[in-house]
Amino acid sequence: PPRRGVGSILSRILGEAVLWCAALLGALCVVLVLLAVTMNITLIMFRTGSMEPTIPAGSVAVVQRVPAADIAVGDVVTVDRSGELPVTHRVTSVSAGSLDGARMITMRGDANAVDDPAPYEVSSVRMVLFSIPGIAHAIAALGDPLLLGGLTIGASLLVGWAFWPRKPRTTEQGTIGPDP
Repeated sequence: PPRRGVGSILSRILGEAVLWCAALLGALCVVLVLLAVTMNITLIMFRTGSMEPTIPAGSVAVVQRVPAADIAVGDVVTVDRSGELPVTHRVTSVSAGSLDGARMITMRGDANAVDDPAPYEVSSVRMVLFSIPGIAHAIAALGDPLLLGGLTIGASLLVGWAFWPRKPRTTEQGTIGPDP
């Protein structure tokens, strides 16, 4: 039988490893999107250090929308404000709001010496489930059209390479099919 060189075998193994990694990454993306949609989960990027050291600037937090009735003192929540950026701080007090199911909450950033200037009346908030320090810039870069275009072209080339017809393998008995 014809002998294959070490380079050919390593190239095939590397190609298979890249394809498997891409497939696993794609499956993970699908699962994360389904979880985000079904469980009302989003991401928040932190530009300021008001929640340091708990959540440093440049972190990304995974948050889930919950009803105001689920808020407790000590929770870290994001409050959406009309016409302004949302604020994410720790809840320092909770009381009944003026509407049924609403709550009045006061909050303070962990790095701040005093509570926020005014309480917030909320019917729901986004509760911080966990945060990952230092990845906000990388996630923000994914919004760059040039980077997205490059990733799309790269993924297209990888798929094209994976399905490109291969030369048939030959043995002493004859052709046995495409080379894997």
